[in-house]
Amino acid sequence: MRIVSLLPAATDIVATLGLLPDLVGRTHECDWPPGEVEHIPVVTRAEFDPDALSSREISEAVGGARHSGSALYTLDGDTLAAANPDVILTQDLCGVCAVSYERVSEAVRTLDTGPLVVSLEPATIDGVLDCLRRVGDVLGVPDRTEAEVAGLRNRLDAVRKAPGTPRVAALEWLDPIWPAGHWVPEQIALAGGEPLLGKAGEHTRPIAWDAVVDAQPDVLLLLPCGFTPERTRAELPQLAKRPGWAELPAVRHGRVHVLDGPAYFNRPGPRVVDGAEILADVFSR
Repeated sequence: MRIVSLLPAATDIVATLGLLPDLVGRTHECDWPPGEVEHIPVVTRAEFDPDALSSREISEAVGGARHSGSALYTLDGDTLAAANPDVILTQDLCGVCAVSYERVSEAVRTLDTGPLVVSLEPATIDGVLDCLRRVGDVLGVPDRTEAEVAGLRNRLDAVRKAPGTPRVAALEWLDPIWPAGHWVPEQIALAGGEPLLGKAGEHTRPIAWDAVVDAQPDVLLLLPCGFTPERTRAELPQLAKRPGWAELPAVRHGRVHVLDGPAYFNRPGPRVVDGAEILADVFSR
């Protein structure tokens, strides 16, 4: 099948299933596996340059786009049509992460081939694995899929630790403060931590910095959505200026960790299992 992925996590799934040779279109943010996707045509672009903006400015740009009804991302209809896909993998979970399902549906109506559109909307680790199974079934590789799912579940069982310590706050945006939800609290719990501020399977909302101070986390994880660790470290001094920062147990004990959000925590793909394994190592230090 000819596959177009409009979601980086979906591209991760396609790679995991060994089907990258069938991928004929991707997003501008699809970057894994490194060196194996760069040649695949890009069918999306962002309508703003996040590298030129601060976290606060990005939030304002996103809010302004939502208020005006304008798109955060543009789908290149000509490139999509040229890709002639049989299957399009997309999502309707987050309007900030990718082209909206509505816009994908509008674009598909203009295509002659009538590709199958598969929307992936997991909110938990089990949901992520179910999406892997669903995509594998659609793409005709159920045996490979079951083997991959079994391997991922075995890894999750191996990483599972006794719950409750340390107390962990994970932030997926720094200005405004936005705690990580969905599968991240599960990753924390599997690794032996007690997740604070966010609940498993739930979409979170911005919170006041005071809520982080009041939680008094033993460990603070910084994994902003879409940011490299280098970008996060560049913004860390602004976070450290907030009142009460120096009094946080995580700060006093040197347990503030900058992690690669896009690679292991923000995207609902197979690498959320890697994220749980990373956290188990972080919490053991």
